[in-house]
Amino acid sequence: MKRTLLFLFCLILLACEKKAKIQKASREGYALYNDALTYLDRGIPDSAFFIFEEAKNVFIEQGDSLNVANCLINMAITQKDQGDYYGAQETALQAIDYMDVNNPAHRVYLSTNYNNLGVATINLKDPEKAIYFYNLAIKFSDDSLNTYKYKNNLAVCYQRISKFKEALDLYKEIANSSSVKTSPTEYARVLSNLARTKWLQNPNYNAFPELDKALQIREKEKDLWGQNASFSHLSDYFANTDANKSLAYAQRMYKTAVKLNSSSDKLQALEKLIKLVPNSETRQYFEIYRLLNDSIQQAHAAAKNQFALIRYEVEKNKADNLRLEKENAEKQSRLVRQRAITGASISLLLLAVGGGSLWYKRRKQRLELEAQNRIKETQLNLSKKIHDVVANGIYRVMSEIENNDNVDRDGVLDKLEDMYHQSRDISHDVEQQTITEIPYSEQLASLLKSFAADQRLVLIAGNDPEQWEDVGKRAKDEVKHVLQELMVNMKKHSQAERVIIRFEKSDQQLMIFYKDNGVGMPAEKSGGKGLTNTVSRIESLGGKIIFASEPGEGLSITTSIPLA
Repeated sequence: MKRTLLFLFCLILLACEKKAKIQKASREGYALYNDALTYLDRGIPDSAFFIFEEAKNVFIEQGDSLNVANCLINMAITQKDQGDYYGAQETALQAIDYMDVNNPAHRVYLSTNYNNLGVATINLKDPEKAIYFYNLAIKFSDDSLNTYKYKNNLAVCYQRISKFKEALDLYKEIANSSSVKTSPTEYARVLSNLARTKWLQNPNYNAFPELDKALQIREKEKDLWGQNASFSHLSDYFANTDANKSLAYAQRMYKTAVKLNSSSDKLQALEKLIKLVPNSETRQYFEIYRLLNDSIQQAHAAAKNQFALIRYEVEKNKADNLRLEKENAEKQSRLVRQRAITGASISLLLLAVGGGSLWYKRRKQRLELEAQNRIKETQLNLSKKIHDVVANGIYRVMSEIENNDNVDRDGVLDKLEDMYHQSRDISHDVEQQTITEIPYSEQLASLLKSFAADQRLVLIAGNDPEQWEDVGKRAKDEVKHVLQELMVNMKKHSQAERVIIRFEKSDQQLMIFYKDNGVGMPAEKSGGKGLTNTVSRIESLGGKIIFASEPGEGLSITTSIPLA
């Protein structure tokens, strides 16, 4: 009876501990989520992304799939806003696995996630796939204003692939909706897009009144983003009919983009200005465009590496926390376990360790014995070949000289030369037997991992065997030499604790991204012989290599090699 009561008491105690743990995890998850939103509001996306990842892991432990999806959706939107479009797609697709299409409470999250997927995809120049995602966003949307925003995005895709009729049908539907008519900014957006599409379909169409009306509404509403879109549309409209007006709108677009600090809008405006300004000013705008474009490309590359590193840090912290939790749980469980169970566990552990050690020793002995047997067999075969070919041949020549008074000197030399070649063939056969082709991806992994140490972590991403299938042998050899040079320099000079190397194919280009958190590259090292050879190797393949470094901020290297 006493034992039964004690057992029931333990069950109740464990149940209470589990409930308290779940409540604590729930509070912790929501607190982290709110902290991440605060960082987003303050314009610190990397910190927001880091904390969203932590909140997601807490919700996974809690089994709260909807909030896991919510965190992933916010992370994907953050990646998209920072220009990491591939990363945004990957994270958004992960979020879908945590949502139920048949659950009405999940519909708003599904529609938001699919719209973000559409935006990331259209920025990757794939309007056909973006159309698929926008249609799903519309399917799951229950908010009329959001639905019309998604339809507007869908119409833009149709416009880009010259399906003007489909785009016009959508714009007319949106323009006639009551929810859009009551929202001046949304009405101005659809009015401008509608007029632009009519003009694209029919270059003789007078779109100016509608485009100008949309601009006036946006100016009245102080909608700077909308004004920028209007300036772009008006500049394009007048490009072939009134160069002065087109230039004026392009200049207004550039000024507004500077106010908004929108890099993409500034690039668009600069493209228009380069075409429209007098030749004497073209060089000035082109130089601004080049510097801005390089800065954006470096920022996008840094964002990709940054988010990968953040995820690694979170996973590492998660593993450390799980280890600590496991240790604490083991300490608590030892207090309530019976001595017999504890003793049995220790015995099983000792048995497993002893059995494992015995198995390892026997396996090691067996492998050593097999290796020795193979060596002996090779030696025996070699000995037999030498005996049969060389020793017997020499013996025959000796016998011929001994038993023949008139020795044919040339004939003897020919026979000796023949035995010489046969002995070389034996050597070549032995060498060829030892050659084993190792896959290139494994060669790279072995090379890069050889630079890892207790105080230095080397991360490799994208080094799949398929990645190298259509890469030529010369390019593979040069890539291996370049990576070896970079890793040697890192080990000698950088003092880095983390190194990330990522391989990616994009637009018939092999992209290699290198990032470490070391001391950076001093100016006096940038012209060294090793780095000069590295640049020469990449340029000999028709590729480019870009070094980005600030002393104390680590080193980033982006390499592109054409595959065609």
